[in-house]
Amino acid sequence: MRFFYNLLYHSFAFTYDLVAATVSFGKWKDWVFSMTPFIEGTRILELGHGPGHLQRLLLRRNLFAAAIDESAQMGTLAKRRIGSAQKLSRALAQNIPFAAESFDTLIATFPSEYIFDMQTLSEAHRVLRNSGRLIVLLGAWPKSPILAWLFKVTGESPPEAYESINLKIKTKLAESKFIAEVQIVEVKSDNLLVVVAQKEEKKC
Repeated sequence: MRFFYNLLYHSFAFTYDLVAATVSFGKWKDWVFSMTPFIEGTRILELGHGPGHLQRLLLRRNLFAAAIDESAQMGTLAKRRIGSAQKLSRALAQNIPFAAESFDTLIATFPSEYIFDMQTLSEAHRVLRNSGRLIVLLGAWPKSPILAWLFKVTGESPPEAYESINLKIKTKLAESKFIAEVQIVEVKSDNLLVVVAQKEEKKC
């Protein structure tokens, strides 16, 4: 699967929107856009901008929106979509190319495991302003009676997985001086697994 995702994000980046729409039954962009109510402040940095849909939305709302991504192919797609207003950089989340305390909110949607790398969290803490937010959309699944029955039969219920994820993520974020909450957010006919982490205030 990792090999497949690497191809999708690089060599076959031009198919990303189609694949994402297909596997999400056309809901992928709605899931991503549903994160905007969690955003605080006016200076926003997206980690892993992908094809640029969220960036375009944020710019339309007159926010200062910047983004990074390690994929050159995704950078090309996003720049075409956004145009001259874009503030995109090719970079890794483990080495964010912005000054300390530059942003009110950092956001990542459906990221890979890099998002909870300790170096990523250290960099996120560095570039966030005091009490700034890190928002991570981890996953999504439909609220379906049939799916609920299947989860019950197989013993692989998302709420059960949530308990394990909740503890691991909170512990790791606490080590990086974040106060975190892991939420299951209901959006229409779907559930989203969302992490909202706040940078601890500096003590005087």
